[in-house]
Amino acid sequence: MDGVPVIAKRLREARLAAKISQKQLGIKAGIDEFSASARINQYERGKHMPDFSVVERLAKVLKTPTPFFYARDDDLAELILDFGKHGAQDRKRILKVLREFPAP
Repeated sequence: MDGVPVIAKRLREARLAAKISQKQLGIKAGIDEFSASARINQYERGKHMPDFSVVERLAKVLKTPTPFFYARDDDLAELILDFGKHGAQDRKRILKVLREFPAP
């Protein structure tokens, strides 16, 4: 992962996909407006790591499942994003299909 912590990489991906600035994201996540941009920038560069409660707030603003930020595998991260877009009924159906899919 090019030496960048997975949370940093995923945060940047999610923020860019949401088309929101670092400052906007920080403010909407409850970070002081005067330090919001710098804090998000530090998180995205991996200089500082947000604690779990901050990741949860960022995930809520970005409408992204929290586990996405911790997925090291890109395919798993994509699956988490896609799964998170579905409602409860669809999730049950998806899980049923996955359970029926033969494991290697």
